[in-house]
Amino acid sequence: MTNFGATILDASGLRLTAQEKALFREVRPFGFILFGRNIDTPEQVRALCAELRDAAGHDAVITIDQEGGRVQRLRPPFWRDWSPPLDFVQAAGENAVEAMYLRYRLIAHELHEVGIDSNCAPMVDVAGTQTHDFLRNRCYGTDPRQVIKLGRAAADGMLAGGVLPVVKHMPGHGRATMDSHFDLPLISASYEDLIAADFAPFRALNDLPMGMTAHLVYEALDSRPATLSPVMMQIIRKEIGFDNLIMTDDISMQALKGSIAVITHDALAAGCDVVLYCNASLKDRAVAADAAGEMTHAAQLRAQRALAARKVPDDIDIPAVTARLSKLVGEDVHG
Repeated sequence: MTNFGATILDASGLRLTAQEKALFREVRPFGFILFGRNIDTPEQVRALCAELRDAAGHDAVITIDQEGGRVQRLRPPFWRDWSPPLDFVQAAGENAVEAMYLRYRLIAHELHEVGIDSNCAPMVDVAGTQTHDFLRNRCYGTDPRQVIKLGRAAADGMLAGGVLPVVKHMPGHGRATMDSHFDLPLISASYEDLIAADFAPFRALNDLPMGMTAHLVYEALDSRPATLSPVMMQIIRKEIGFDNLIMTDDISMQALKGSIAVITHDALAAGCDVVLYCNASLKDRAVAADAAGEMTHAAQLRAQRALAARKVPDDIDIPAVTARLSKLVGEDVHG
């Protein structure tokens, strides 16, 4: 079995520097994530993906945030411009489930074409009246049952297109009234309310190959952020039943306090399988990779299951799917 490093890292630009190549060869990250600074043309993205995998020494997962709206890294003129998920769902109305499948099947096609084989979606956080603006229109709705249907459709669309979905933010970010990029949200809801609403979509989608944690404190359950909490990780594993690969949200976000080495250690000790660390210097990326070391045996098994879920895309008629989706949502999605 290939021994992967317990990290998902990023690159500083459009191609790898010599120093990045050397670091990635040494630490063998499980995967990588791309940002807008890594995107120029389709040919350039394909070349970068090839460099990343060559440096890691294995067929590393390469993921991205391609939700639509504010959170999408691939944009025109080479890729489609997607409306925010909540706006899209509302435009589709009673056709929302079919539309969501087709949306993410097209997104998967665009990702797979340039060598990206994972997407940090579906985002099945349940929106509420107080959900922070940074998250609200990224949600799929306010009814957990509808969010489950739409999340499943999005995941199925990606899997059919050869792209691994990463369900997020476990076990539920929808009650957050602060942006965890800058602050640590505190959730005061009872365990019973969390189980009934916030946790429900993650339980329904607990078969998906990968999941991402939330940097939130659920005060009824623990005083530590879920990403660093053994209590919350046990709830995710046992109550929600998610026994596949769990990656952290980006540990450079300001919701988490402490040194990168300590945060990395605490996240893995809590039960995460792999640490996502982004937007940092080469030196700090090396510190995180050293602190993470190799995946545990259990994490390696989950990683292998995730990799085995990567499939050859099914054969679809892209122009026909595009036309159908445009009709369902009443807007041109040709790009």
